[in-house]
Amino acid sequence: MKKGIWVLLVAAVAVYFAFNPSGSAWFPKCPFLMLTGWQCPGCGSQRAIHSLLHLDIVSALRYNFLLVFSLPLLAVLLYAEAVRVRKPAFYAKVHRVAYIWACFAVVCLWWLLRNLFHW
Repeated sequence: MKKGIWVLLVAAVAVYFAFNPSGSAWFPKCPFLMLTGWQCPGCGSQRAIHSLLHLDIVSALRYNFLLVFSLPLLAVLLYAEAVRVRKPAFYAKVHRVAYIWACFAVVCLWWLLRNLFHW
């Protein structure tokens, strides 16, 4: 990754560690939630990240279960992107159409279940 991206990443981690999105008015609010009253698949992600940075796994799971369990997949995707030129076969395997559709189905199912059962 380029140096500028690392600087931005470290800055974002520092902000999310230092400030709790639950109590700060300057963190963005979910427009879908504000318009409909329903949670989108990403609702609670900011609070979950804050909790994870403070090693509070239980709270992070309560805020956004899918985000916490998606972190290993996100790590694999970031790795695949980083080695895209050196390992094109690995990149191609990770980005199969079936995997993309499976992820889409999981996100849609999460979106539906969290609103039906208030998760």
